[in-house]
Amino acid sequence: MTSAFVMACGIQLFYVAAGTGTPIVYIHGNVASSRWFSPVMEVPGYATYALDMPNFGRSQELPGEVDIHAYADCVKEFLDALGLEDPLIVAHSLGGAVAQSLAIRYPDRVKALVLVDSSSPKGLFTPPERYPFYEMMMKDRNIVAKSLAMIAPGLKDPAFLEALVDDAMKMAGKAWVGHARALSAFDVSAGAASFGKPVLVIWGAGDYLVTRAMAEETAAAYPAAALRVLDGVGHSPMVEDPERFKALLKEFLGSL
Repeated sequence: MTSAFVMACGIQLFYVAAGTGTPIVYIHGNVASSRWFSPVMEVPGYATYALDMPNFGRSQELPGEVDIHAYADCVKEFLDALGLEDPLIVAHSLGGAVAQSLAIRYPDRVKALVLVDSSSPKGLFTPPERYPFYEMMMKDRNIVAKSLAMIAPGLKDPAFLEALVDDAMKMAGKAWVGHARALSAFDVSAGAASFGKPVLVIWGAGDYLVTRAMAEETAAAYPAAALRVLDGVGHSPMVEDPERFKALLKEFLGSL
């Protein structure tokens, strides 16, 4: 893999890339980074790109309030800056909301969507009484480590988990509660039917954050969507079972 920075939405965004061919762009979830896709960067015949979104990892902080649509605009500018045309967008968790905003508002920039244990088109509501917990996470690495281990129960590499925690602790302070608020306010359900390109919804049967009902709701919202349930994994199949994840991804790519 190679790594670099690129200017988009007025700030420096960090990204990694691997391979050559048709572009695949990976968008990570909350308290995360491009590193979550490092086990699935090698996809023969494809050029893969994984960015640290604004406010995450090695990318710079985005001025203003946290907003899912603002993140989607930054991803569009990232695609423009690298000259990536008609990419497959693969997005995880919060990144799934970003990808849906991108696809619905800029459908000509997306070949197809893969939504991995994603927020539904109606967002993901977090009760405000949980916000103090996120403020605690921001200051306590041990809580973050335990939380990440819970959302990726199949991840058995302690060193890799520690690297994911390192990246999580780089997240902008305003984003810890800001993401909960932004996902609670997010709703693109009125526009989902307008995106008629292929959508694959992947859901890990052991996911305790995103329910099966939410995954089914997401698949039902898009005219050309299909749902695949993966037994034996939780919220993060790309790090819990990367080979099965890549096989499913290549199967979907072959159908396009």
